[in-house]
Amino acid sequence: MENTRKLTLEEIHRCSEELRSWNRWGQDDEVGTLNFATPEKVVEAAKLITKGETFALAINFDAKGPQSGGGLGRFNPVHAMTATGIDAIHGVQDDMKIRYADDLLSLPIHAATHWDSLSHIFYDTYQWNGYPAELVSAKGAQKNGIEKVKDRMVGRGILLDIARYKGVEALDDGYAITNEDLDRCAENQNVKVDSGDFLLIRTGQLGERLRAGGWGGYAGGDAPGLAFETLRWLHEHEVAAVASDTWGVEVRPNETDEAYQPWHWVAIPNMGLSVGEMFYLEELAEGCAGDGRYEFFFIAPPLPIPGGSGSPVNPIAIK
Repeated sequence: MENTRKLTLEEIHRCSEELRSWNRWGQDDEVGTLNFATPEKVVEAAKLITKGETFALAINFDAKGPQSGGGLGRFNPVHAMTATGIDAIHGVQDDMKIRYADDLLSLPIHAATHWDSLSHIFYDTYQWNGYPAELVSAKGAQKNGIEKVKDRMVGRGILLDIARYKGVEALDDGYAITNEDLDRCAENQNVKVDSGDFLLIRTGQLGERLRAGGWGGYAGGDAPGLAFETLRWLHEHEVAAVASDTWGVEVRPNETDEAYQPWHWVAIPNMGLSVGEMFYLEELAEGCAGDGRYEFFFIAPPLPIPGGSGSPVNPIAIK
């Protein structure tokens, strides 16, 4: 559905207060809803591995990525060689007594497939669990850095293939995925979203862009995505983390003119919800449709970047 009624700033603030989970897991907590993914849940999730079939869920980290600069100033990953086979052949490395290749990678944390940390978005002057926003300085986040969840991104994964459920290759830009969509898709797939699950939402937009051979306005432009109302659904289902195949998970244009990415305002700093963006879900979707099973073992550890506002990641789904 396309949005007609606009959210007000008052409604966004009210939802933030109603779904706020500060101190739910103690005053010192820095992992938020990942607390739902308990050791017992991980053990149960491991039992879902029956075929050893694996699916990589990251896009390539290269200069052909989706970033176009934009207002956030993000650029695509830059890969450069610092030592090559040509160096080896021409004797440049002879004094090293070894011939080798070496390289470097430069990229914004949020350039390609990544997790947002709980220090990524502020609500007023606060971050997750009521920590002051000023604790994120030029030296990084003193609280809620991505390294705090380096061992927590593992458990039962669930794919809700909304595009396939709707009978399209990709949802239209601006389509807002509702609570009813989530419920009916899960019912159609014969899967139930439980506490501690890692929920992956396929809109088909990423696959459509890759097939077209051009990103267009993918990075920050119009996109299908979760409606603002789904925040309550995610809260009630005690989802550990949510990720999608779009640039920003929530529907764009946003459902309000009074805030930018209002869903993020509530999800990250108030609910403590871990959010993943630009997940490649096409092959996983084909695999799930093929065997009729939309649950799997999921593992996606971030890089332990002290104080990071997020981390690049190559998530893996295993069946």
